[in-house]
Amino acid sequence: METGTNEKLTWNDFLKVEMRIGTVISAEEFKEVRNPAYKLIIDFGAYGQRKTSAQITKLYKPQELVGNQVVAVINFPPKQIANMMSECLVLGGVGDHNEVTLIEPGKKVENGTRIS
Repeated sequence: METGTNEKLTWNDFLKVEMRIGTVISAEEFKEVRNPAYKLIIDFGAYGQRKTSAQITKLYKPQELVGNQVVAVINFPPKQIANMMSECLVLGGVGDHNEVTLIEPGKKVENGTRIS
């Protein structure tokens, strides 16, 4: 089990992380990657639609994801993953067997809502 880091963040450091809620509008198997993953397109409202890759295949099927809201960091620079440019990072809890449980709001909220 990872213990994290002892380095402390300032409040200003935390405010730089742009975590927003979006709705998954498309999910499909990402066949071009080494580790099992899905390609997702997420609608963040006024912040647009963003593509990403998520290694969440142990607990989720693509058809279960569409329509669900998730939390993602949207201000990382784009990152090339196989043949796709990832534009956000979906957040989840990582279990003892590397299974990822997505972080979702308890109630439906407007796409683009900021996490604070």
